[in-house]
Amino acid sequence: MAQDDDPTRDSAPDLQILGDQITLQPRSYVEPQQQDGEKEEALMQHMARFRSEPLQFLREVSLYVSGQGWRAYDRVVGQPIFYSGFSEQMKNAVVSAPLLQSRIAQLAEMRLQVEEKEGWLRQDDPNYAIKKAQRRSAIEHGLQEVTEKMTNDMICKFESKTFIRGAYYLCTQLLTRAYHQGIHVNSEEVLRLRKVAEIAASKKQSIIFLPSHRSHVDYVSMQLICYRLGLALPVVVAGDNLNFPVVGSFLQHAGAMWIRRAFGNDVLYQTAVQAYIDTLLQGGYNFECFIEGGRSRTGKLLSPKFGILSFVLDSILSGRVEDAVICPVSTQYDKVIETEGYVTELLGVPKKKENLADFLTDGSSVLSLRLGRVDVRFHEPWSLRGYIDDQLSKISNVPANLTAKTPESAAVRQKLLRTMGYKVLSDINDVSVVMPTALIGTVLLTLRGRGVGKAELLRRVEWLIDRVRAKGGRVAHFGNAPLADVIERGLEVLGKDLVGVLNGLVEPTYYAVDRFQLSFYRNMTIHLFISEALVSASMYTRVKQGGGPAHQEIPYQELRDQVLFLSSLFRGEFIFPSEGLVANLERTLVGLENDRVINLHRGEDNKILSVGIADEERVAGRENYDFYCFLIWPFIEASWLAAVSLISLTPPPGTNEDDVWIGVAKAQNSAQLLGKTLYHQGDLSYFEAVNKETIKNTYQRFEEEGIMYAVKSKDTKIPPRLRLASDWMPRRDAESGEILAEGRLWDFVGRIASSRREGKNRRDGATVSTRVIRLADMLGRKLFAEAADPAAKTGTRLSAQEALQVQKEVKAERRRRKLEGRAHL
Repeated sequence: MAQDDDPTRDSAPDLQILGDQITLQPRSYVEPQQQDGEKEEALMQHMARFRSEPLQFLREVSLYVSGQGWRAYDRVVGQPIFYSGFSEQMKNAVVSAPLLQSRIAQLAEMRLQVEEKEGWLRQDDPNYAIKKAQRRSAIEHGLQEVTEKMTNDMICKFESKTFIRGAYYLCTQLLTRAYHQGIHVNSEEVLRLRKVAEIAASKKQSIIFLPSHRSHVDYVSMQLICYRLGLALPVVVAGDNLNFPVVGSFLQHAGAMWIRRAFGNDVLYQTAVQAYIDTLLQGGYNFECFIEGGRSRTGKLLSPKFGILSFVLDSILSGRVEDAVICPVSTQYDKVIETEGYVTELLGVPKKKENLADFLTDGSSVLSLRLGRVDVRFHEPWSLRGYIDDQLSKISNVPANLTAKTPESAAVRQKLLRTMGYKVLSDINDVSVVMPTALIGTVLLTLRGRGVGKAELLRRVEWLIDRVRAKGGRVAHFGNAPLADVIERGLEVLGKDLVGVLNGLVEPTYYAVDRFQLSFYRNMTIHLFISEALVSASMYTRVKQGGGPAHQEIPYQELRDQVLFLSSLFRGEFIFPSEGLVANLERTLVGLENDRVINLHRGEDNKILSVGIADEERVAGRENYDFYCFLIWPFIEASWLAAVSLISLTPPPGTNEDDVWIGVAKAQNSAQLLGKTLYHQGDLSYFEAVNKETIKNTYQRFEEEGIMYAVKSKDTKIPPRLRLASDWMPRRDAESGEILAEGRLWDFVGRIASSRREGKNRRDGATVSTRVIRLADMLGRKLFAEAADPAAKTGTRLSAQEALQVQKEVKAERRRRKLEGRAHL
């Protein structure tokens, strides 16, 4: 294969380093052959080891200790950090913020009103005014102390350059031992980022980094890159579950800002967080938070979380901060350290609380791994103020005060947050690179059969690379390395626990050992092909029926309706193109026609009448059409399972549907148990469909559509509860008491099932419906028995206040869906 045609080459080269000198190669750069004695390395690829290079090791340590050259971290682009007194200065600025002081005064006044109402303060007391003033002062003083304590615990503590130099060296040693091929960034993106950082620093504006989140390594790699390139380190929003002894303090001094996982009704704490974010953005300090909230356990991007973004948005809308710069960031890995633990969590095993012993044990085991490399890509930064103004110009009747507590202001703020969140996710996808392990995982899980030969694997990976690039995606840059070598390297990184190989055959044959864990890497590519996957799965409603080509054609309107249904079903799972369903569908169909995957049959007015599989695709064994189906089938299976599990929410005979509410966690655990049973009995094709993350997302989607209702109690001891909506409730046979395979919910289940992969007994609908309903009913009766137990706290009727809350939320969601023009399921 000619070098110019090598599909492993990427159009944007990596930033590389020769000794202490950073080299930024232009786009036309072609990696030269290395001469003897010449050592050119990727960013942070290699650090000397004491055992193999003792003199070089001691030299490097001395350079960090003395702070030589870039290691001194002196000429930093951004606001001054790492000086004595920084933390105290920051804490004082937060605590004295007018917003926070106003909240303290407000809470003190509310407390005084309660004490007056309860008779602790009496207005007929001659010394009432003096006592009230003294009491107010005491309450405010107490709240001030609480505020200072929570602020001190929360803020990051950039205090010592000596510390950060040592931390950088230590973290680089650890990271480059695990990811032995280092961290790679794009030269053009880094040059652009530095220019933006210089302009932002001159305006005293913050850069808000919004990275994807797949691993704890994400924020480590981000800090290392900023340090190595001389950018001011960002303050990183981190959950306080990581704030355990020794490690917590270390991270806080390296940039971590600790926040609670849930704020509850603690308005003082919420205001303290807002005041801290205001202070950071007013001072032009860089800031980092994860747009997805937590780490993705499935490999694909999660829906945006709006908690911290809402604080940032409030800072801008209120005028307390003039502007900030948004920089979406994509971090990709050859192999993610935590994937094995993710699978365990997705199968329902409770997440283990972080502690120092596990941290040290895991850290020592990581040092012996060879996980390939990390690729970090930066989208072109953009002005948050400019984006908000542009969005507001598209909205009619914008309230004058968007920070006011009114339904109109809340609706506009929610729309701004939602559009901004999905724009950031789209930007992240735009700059993401596809790693070799993702290519391999995708191919292995989208082929029929037990395994694939080496030549076929090479051919399909090459085809996939072409499709990635045709869709505007990027493949990790590997210079002039032949594709076969890149694949071999990817297989080595994945390891024998994920991909096995059978030797001694006509040719080496590879097969997926752990399909569940390997799906994490397949999901890294699905965003590129989601439109094609939805079209293919919608066509499958006809293709699965068999017969000749004409019999398998699907009318355009029927195809459109099923694509609309699936798109709405997966609205919380995937990021769809923004041009609208009709335009996106037309573009996707034309693209598949040009690729000779489908045929479009048009009428005299050139409108599409029907769609069928192309003759060329049939001759090729439907391999490309099947590829798109295999991408989406696991998610269709998971949604089908979640919908089927709703049948178990049908109250047993003699139980009033309004009397018993089922705990959300118990219902989701029951759905997982049902899924495992159906998988082992052959009614579910993909074991990954039982993962709790997808079930949780699908339940949330069902709640949005009013298929079920959920309520959270103000009593923290009572977990969230749910029940099926009355108009979705299945009926029971009057004599036998068995659930009937009919009604709105069963039709909904069938609509999803029409795009499922054909499997055992699928064609015998009666057999499947009888068995599935029986199993769901068994689990449901158990759920209701546990909920009705007097010892359980999830089976009580809703209080009048909770019932009113449910009604309000249902009405609000319907109104919001109507205003946004959302598609209905």
